[in-house]
Amino acid sequence: MRNSQEPFAAKHPPGERALIQRIRSRVAGKAYAGLTLGIGDDCALLEPKPGEQIAVTTDLSIAGRHFLLEWHPPEVVGHRTLARGLSDLAAMGARPLAAFLSLGLPFELTEAKGRKKAWIDCFFEGFLALAKTHKTPLAGGDLAESPIVLADIVLVGAVPKGRALLRSGAHAGDLLYVTGALGGAAAGLAELNKLAARSGNRVGLPTLPKKMHNSLAAHLYPQPRIAQGLWLQRRGLASAAIDLSDGLSTDLAHLCEESEVAAEIDASLLPVNPNATLKQALHGGEDYELLFAASPMARIPRIIAGVAVNRIGRVTRRSVRLPDITICSNGGVASLESKGWQHFQ
Repeated sequence: MRNSQEPFAAKHPPGERALIQRIRSRVAGKAYAGLTLGIGDDCALLEPKPGEQIAVTTDLSIAGRHFLLEWHPPEVVGHRTLARGLSDLAAMGARPLAAFLSLGLPFELTEAKGRKKAWIDCFFEGFLALAKTHKTPLAGGDLAESPIVLADIVLVGAVPKGRALLRSGAHAGDLLYVTGALGGAAAGLAELNKLAARSGNRVGLPTLPKKMHNSLAAHLYPQPRIAQGLWLQRRGLASAAIDLSDGLSTDLAHLCEESEVAAEIDASLLPVNPNATLKQALHGGEDYELLFAASPMARIPRIIAGVAVNRIGRVTRRSVRLPDITICSNGGVASLESKGWQHFQ
């Protein structure tokens, strides 16, 4: 968030500078390893450890495409905005250094209404709560008035030189694993769609019974697997990795393409979320779990940093006579098509 050298004064009328100061006051005074200068100058200053490489990722969230203002409270939008970028760092085995946020929103979302907080303040409550969990400082960004809400997150991380987890390292014979459970985010979104249809699209999460929030948690508050990615990177056990943002079928296809391999999935081994179907586990996006390959000689524990890890299949050689990805079930072996999320399709 750009700031001039002139100190903020309370007599200034509300505007961009006042918003920047509100945000800056919430992150000021917090020291983080790797960040030597945060909000206040034209650039932030980062200082990784010697022998580290910088990992940079960016993700764009747009109202009407990635979230709905009628359905998703601002705290949820803030959490999900940061979770998307953190998940990319997790897939690389990188430790977060800093976050940069460019936020565009209509003027009315910057103002409090009576005793109700402004939308932007609640957004940052969700954003900064997740940032604190993963020790990721908000080091800068930009604000703009916009007819729709959009948030562009940039995450900067560090990883030991030559040790980053890549999509391109899988070999035939490697085993495939996933963290956590699959399909929960898609199941939660489907539940919201049903509620909206029954209520004439007047559903709002603050009015939903609290007992429903648990079934929606995977969709509302996905948890990036930073600790699990760091564990794999530090031990050098994963030959390739990717985060499951677009769905298992689509993201596994990305990994196979980059590694020039094929894969077999065993449907009976998939850790399907209790609220989800097999179809949602295979093709639903936004679970933000880690999918990784490892040598059959590697000893992969069943739990990494408190999160379950399950073997789901194996990496195979490509063949012109067989599909790149197959799935084995009681009905036999079939091709697994990429039916996850893709923009412009």
